[in-house]
Amino acid sequence: MNEVKEALRNVEQNYKLFLQQQFTFIGALQHTRENAHDVIRPVASIGQVQSYLDRHCNNSTDKRILNMFLNICNDLSKLCYKLETVHSGNDITNGILERCKLLLNHSNDLSTIRAKYPHDVVNHLSCDEAKNHYGGVVSLIPIVLDCVKEWVTHTEKLPRHVLYNMSGGSVISEKRAPEDAPARAVISQTPPSVRLEAQTSTSNKNNMQVQGSKHVQKNHQNDTENHSGKLKGPWKPPGRHP
Repeated sequence: MNEVKEALRNVEQNYKLFLQQQFTFIGALQHTRENAHDVIRPVASIGQVQSYLDRHCNNSTDKRILNMFLNICNDLSKLCYKLETVHSGNDITNGILERCKLLLNHSNDLSTIRAKYPHDVVNHLSCDEAKNHYGGVVSLIPIVLDCVKEWVTHTEKLPRHVLYNMSGGSVISEKRAPEDAPARAVISQTPPSVRLEAQTSTSNKNNMQVQGSKHVQKNHQNDTENHSGKLKGPWKPPGRHP
């Protein structure tokens, strides 16, 4: 989680520098759209900005600011994939993450999204620019940053008993009862042959106990039959009888 927060801070710092040059960014988009003869439709995707840079950008200032925008979008994409290695997530965090990925997809239509208060990027545009041309593209980065911050906030509130091991991807459980640990350690360290011998000994002992019990029951039954046999017939006094 510390790596995620550090990466997020770095992106925010880069975005602050970019935000100070928003007019330069809009100017670069205007120049490249004119060169592409594409001044009617809005700037609606990251791929569109990439196309303007690759095919229709003629000066270093425009190249620098368009590259800066694309680099921030790329850093945000990498950050989103890093989030998946930190926590397995739940319905809320997974939903936030999927929205970030969708927004950062190069072909996704951004024309209808708008950054809300406290962001004022749309307010720095004219009404025509905000509504018909650049309102979506300038809103992309602040909206994704807000989503990532929301993901971090929700994740920190979740129980941390299921985390992805960054190195191996295995799941670690912190809810395992500590008093069971010594017993598990003894069992795991006992050689298989010793465990088998112990199990066999226990089984034989149980069999002997069962056989002994049956023997006692049989003797008791014989004694009862003998005793009852002596009492059969009429009783006669001791002595000689004709």
